[in-house]
Amino acid sequence: MVKKLQKEFISYCNNQELEVNSNQIEIVHRLEKYYQENFKTYFLKLFSKKSSKKGFYLYGDVGVGKTMILNFFFDRLKEKKLRLHFNEFMLSFHDFVHRKKEEENIISHFVKNLKLNASLIYFDEFQVTNIVDAMILGKLFDQIFKEDIKIIVTSNTKICDLYKDGLQRDQFKPFIQIMEQKSIECELKIEDDYRKSNNNQKQRFFYPLNKETNFNINKFFRTITKDKKHSLKTINVKGRDFKIENFYEGVVRFNFNELCDQNLGAEDYLEIIKNCKFIVIDQIPQFNDTNSNQQQRFITLLDAIYDKNIPISVTANQNLDEFRSSKLLEKPFKRTISRLYELTSINYN
Repeated sequence: MVKKLQKEFISYCNNQELEVNSNQIEIVHRLEKYYQENFKTYFLKLFSKKSSKKGFYLYGDVGVGKTMILNFFFDRLKEKKLRLHFNEFMLSFHDFVHRKKEEENIISHFVKNLKLNASLIYFDEFQVTNIVDAMILGKLFDQIFKEDIKIIVTSNTKICDLYKDGLQRDQFKPFIQIMEQKSIECELKIEDDYRKSNNNQKQRFFYPLNKETNFNINKFFRTITKDKKHSLKTINVKGRDFKIENFYEGVVRFNFNELCDQNLGAEDYLEIIKNCKFIVIDQIPQFNDTNSNQQQRFITLLDAIYDKNIPISVTANQNLDEFRSSKLLEKPFKRTISRLYELTSINYN
């Protein structure tokens, strides 16, 4: 790790034409200390205690730069590392359990295999909504920390509020206790969403839904698929077929209903976007309490797209600032809107 990380971060932001504030600089300073404590040289390890804080948990509102800062940190690490979508991580765990169900100490075996590939794991936008995951996370992360695997995390929620009001939350509390004991917890506060700045104006967000918008998105799609071969792509997810009608060598186009009216989940979306280099999504609706299931799928889909760094273009009947949400999903949907600003920016490629 290069010393004087703060100076590197300031230079990085200047090159990206991003504003820097003292709160971000303080987070970078704490990350530098976290690194020094957890990745000592062999000589220093002989004469010092192991750090008890193996996790770095960064939380704050949407668009304050959490992901940008941890991406900056993660990219400069020389150690073995993995960056994983949390849903992807849990799916891999459940698949491992299914394959090795006859074995004892299954969590220990999973974590030992994990350690072969990484001494640090990065989870961006960590959230827990699934009761099955909630029940197992305490034992799983306890074993991860025992194996001396480091964890860095971004989230919109502080540790003690994770899975708040979830079913059987008492069984989730051991995970909260472990994370609080083993993690440096920091809040990042910034007044403005950097993704909405003048230097990051949306250029691939088309609205309202009318003839002009339809003409513009069709023209845009013809441009990006020029000289690309059209084909029908069929993707199989554990015996379920999903067909992509508009597939042009990785450039794809969906109607919102194709993706979010069906009973699809994180596993399906992750498999679908493995085949995508650019995604167009048509006719995103306004959301309310009557279509909250479709909204939850859309949130899951956007998280997966963002995690895999896939640029998108979308059409909707309203501007991004005019989107509404079901009451239950207001908080996570703020993150989705913020990410839509970034994913549809002309600077995001």
